[in-house]
Amino acid sequence: MIEFFSNLFEPIIHILQMILGAFYSVTSAAGLESYGYPIILLTILIKLVTYPLTVKQVKSMKAMQEIQPKMKKIQEKYKNNPQMLQQKTGELFREAGVNPLAGCLPLLVQMPILMGMYYALFNFTFPSAEAAAFFWLPNMSEPDPLYILPVLSALTTFLQQKMTSTEMNPQMKIMMTIMPLFIGWISLTFPSGLVLYWVTMNVVQIAQQWWMYRNEGPVAKEAI
Repeated sequence: MIEFFSNLFEPIIHILQMILGAFYSVTSAAGLESYGYPIILLTILIKLVTYPLTVKQVKSMKAMQEIQPKMKKIQEKYKNNPQMLQQKTGELFREAGVNPLAGCLPLLVQMPILMGMYYALFNFTFPSAEAAAFFWLPNMSEPDPLYILPVLSALTTFLQQKMTSTEMNPQMKIMMTIMPLFIGWISLTFPSGLVLYWVTMNVVQIAQQWWMYRNEGPVAKEAI
């Protein structure tokens, strides 16, 4: 399965590894031999390039959450009348300026890049022992021996979800607990270079969301 998707995203993987190599040429020339720095720089570059899509996605998710109380009332009122339920739901979306698909399309556009980065780092071959090491990590091809990155992956995933969520039903609350724990658990066995990418991506995402909502107010009308 991994080989199939690796072949599917091969052009993107090749481009990302080329950029990673270019960053390494710069950082190694500056005396920073570890590939950890290029991984961080490439992750930041990807998040900056996809920032407009992130804005669209996050604002759409926020807007959908803000109208959830009204949607619940409509669903309860017209639960025995599917046609009227569909009509009233559509009217609510139009009044709030919300497009239910607006949160999905940016994610679909970003998915090839995210998957490409995943496979670019999963079985990455480092040119030397110095390049493979990063701070407390002796080899970024192997899991973090001190479990620092898995813990950070769980914490940053939780914070990123927390910043996005407003109104939460019981199922969403359960998911907010399970997802970070799941990410932390699989990070225990993943190459630490890959987990470094995930943690960096979450930290940049948190910073971007803080910037977007530093003067937070209703966003429904913006998520068209």
